[in-house]
Amino acid sequence: MRVLLWHVHGSWTTSFVQGRHTYLLPVLPGRGPDGRGRARTWQWPASAVEVTPEELAAAPPDVVVLQRAHEGELLRRWTGLVPGVDVPVVHLEHDAPTDHAARSRQRAADGRDLVVHVTAYNALMWDNGAAPTTVVEHGVVDPGALATGERASLGVVVNEPVRRERVAGTDVVLDLARALPVEVYGMGMTALGELADARGVPALGSASGALHDDLPQHRMHAELGAHRAYLHPYRWTSLGMALVEAMTIGMPVLAVASTAAADAVPAAGGVVSADPRVLARAARAWLDDPARAREAGAAAREHALARFGLDRFLADWDEVLDAVVAGGLPAAARREVLA
Repeated sequence: MRVLLWHVHGSWTTSFVQGRHTYLLPVLPGRGPDGRGRARTWQWPASAVEVTPEELAAAPPDVVVLQRAHEGELLRRWTGLVPGVDVPVVHLEHDAPTDHAARSRQRAADGRDLVVHVTAYNALMWDNGAAPTTVVEHGVVDPGALATGERASLGVVVNEPVRRERVAGTDVVLDLARALPVEVYGMGMTALGELADARGVPALGSASGALHDDLPQHRMHAELGAHRAYLHPYRWTSLGMALVEAMTIGMPVLAVASTAAADAVPAAGGVVSADPRVLARAARAWLDDPARAREAGAAAREHALARFGLDRFLADWDEVLDAVVAGGLPAAARREVLA
């Protein structure tokens, strides 16, 4: 089938477009947020096709996956199609609520169209009203067992770490970097270096060489895997794809115990705690004992392949898309927790 979705989250979309369908990705002049088209730093198959609004109007999709509140209006303006009326629709929610969970209504709450969450935690935290919901957990393309752990340091992946400081746990990274060797990968590293300089953390400062800006995914995986362990410092967000990817390449992981991280990391493959001191002690143990770190990394990879493998992810999404296009709901969809 022809599946329309906007290029919003590159890592998630990389997995999604590996399926058996044709994936239509809007492209606009300038490739801004509503028309990025195909990825530039991820490897996507030929079935991920760029379409202009005019091309989309001439050849409508079979189903649309809406990820942001305004995308339905974009579709109406470009094609005249009303989501959920003229074309089947799935509302995909990537995030946990940004406000207090007790006050957070999901954008499609009380509608009749399916809402898909990426973690059970997110589904629980959002007020979905009477909307049918289901959960399709992340899946990742297996890059192979790339972890070597040859460098006695921690790797971190975070985009826009200064703008998202509290959400991303950038303050946690800076604090740990005062005592432990840490390197950071992602977008916005110049700003992070300036923040580290201002806060007196030269280990992550502008001249440190420990900041790696916006590497292509395959290169980032290879360089990340050279570190002894992965640090996931996020305080409040959805389950990060980078955490799943780190486990998949065979890295032991340290994660702040927030949102879905505690449910995603196996005890044999990582340490999850809300106390940075606990994470620091575990990091020191792995930095001092490469064999122990390799053992934990192997357990993390085994777990990630079983739970977050691409085949499971694509099969779950096929069930969702097939059901919605047929005018129904997937078997796992529910309107109440105990239904």
